[in-house]
Amino acid sequence: MFLFRKNKKEKDNLLNDNIPKHIAIIMDGNGRWAKARNLPRTMGHRAGVETIRRIVKECNRIGVKYLTLYAFSTENWKRPKDEVNALMKLLLEYLKQEVEELHKNNVVVNHIGDISKLPEACQEELIKAYEKTKNNTGVVLSLALNYGGRDEIIHAVKNMIGQYKEGKIDINDISEESFSNYLYTTGIPDPDLVIRPSGEKRISNFLLWQSAYSEFWYSSIYWPDFTEEDLHQAIKDYQNRDRRFGGVK
Repeated sequence: MFLFRKNKKEKDNLLNDNIPKHIAIIMDGNGRWAKARNLPRTMGHRAGVETIRRIVKECNRIGVKYLTLYAFSTENWKRPKDEVNALMKLLLEYLKQEVEELHKNNVVVNHIGDISKLPEACQEELIKAYEKTKNNTGVVLSLALNYGGRDEIIHAVKNMIGQYKEGKIDINDISEESFSNYLYTTGIPDPDLVIRPSGEKRISNFLLWQSAYSEFWYSSIYWPDFTEEDLHQAIKDYQNRDRRFGGVK
């Protein structure tokens, strides 16, 4: 059972207009949440998984079409080996325990990033999760794993150069739209709203190309404490912004 601060009717009234099609979240603050409670950092990551469960369910319920979660960056390999191993174990555990429930709730489990560097067991479970859920029609949950925005752009450039050398594309065909097709997020619209809890106010190499015109929402809440109400507050703030994309109204 999930407990909410507002009843369903009140929250639906808050969210009945202009729901972002794609929300991306930098899940930050797990370690600091644990430290504040004199707990190991790994306990913070486990608490963060509980938040994932709630937020995915709520995004699916209110009609968000795409949800991208920054789960493990290309820079996160610099963390202590024990913590990295614990994160990989937690990812594997999450996939094995949650995919069936996500599938029942019509969620598509997707991934972005270079997963070839993840443990083989994690790679296999990610592929199995996608194959099992790819025909669902609910929210598309993309887990960004071994993901970095700069790495993604370089990866796309290399692929595009390879296609050019093989004569498959002409240099005059290169455009913003065609370049987007070489990114990990091909087929996924750019995020309308990027949320970052924990008090940090930077993008941290996340969706650099895709977030060119995204709206950003920051809060001091650590990710394990992030609630459905906080999600609604971010969406309400988004709904009150004037998105001009460089033009005028």
